Amino acid sequence: MSEIRRVVSVGAHSMDAEILGGPIMLKYAAQGAHCTYIHVTQGRLEDPDATEEAKSEYLRVLLDQNKLAAERLNGDTIWLGYVSSQMPSLDEFATRMEHYFEEEQVDLVITHWRGSMHPRHINTYDAVTTAVKRLREKGSAIKLVYGENFEDLVGFIPQAYFKLDSKEVENWFEGLRAYSVFKGEINDFPYKDYYSTMGKVRQIESNNSGYTVAYMYPSLIEHKIW
Repeated sequence: MSEIRRVVSVGAHSMDAEILGGPIMLKYAAQGAHCTYIHVTQGRLEDPDATEEAKSEYLRVLLDQNKLAAERLNGDTIWLGYVSSQMPSLDEFATRMEHYFEEEQVDLVITHWRGSMHPRHINTYDAVTTAVKRLREKGSAIKLVYGENFEDLVGFIPQAYFKLDSKEVENWFEGLRAYSVFKGEINDFPYKDYYSTMGKVRQIESNNSGYTVAYMYPSLIEHKIW
């Protein structure tokens, strides 16, 4: 893992980037890598029933949570400035990602798998995959993997398994607890229970001795058998 010095996780909404990339990025950060959590949109910012004051406050709270989560995960964070009703075209989005990855000399990108229930997760997959594919065609050695998200499981095939020690698991969950939604303040989805259980499932299927997370390789890009 030590050859990876610059890592980014690109999530469609707040907390997606931390769910997708948090476990493996904690490992890279501990080895000195620069890790960035990129948020494409900020969720329901454009709610037609919300006042401008409420929208402004909603955004402020989310951006504060983005920053706190990244700090707890030993990284930094960026919001691309989009809202869900004003997503750019695929080419514009992919070109922006391509330039960012190139300028930042990114070694590894983590993002959504395409088999999702959310259009913006699919948009993010398409743009990031296109950007990495373009860079690979230009000779870059940049790598891409898809993280596991409960909303993106259609066709998700675990291929790379990483065991986390107890401190890494707690650090990951501490980062996720920066978000109100993870703590059950927005809806009643049991995030902690779900991801705690999934780590045990991946541990069993990989025959590891502790909590395990899984990633999937990009078959559209990786054409070599190592």
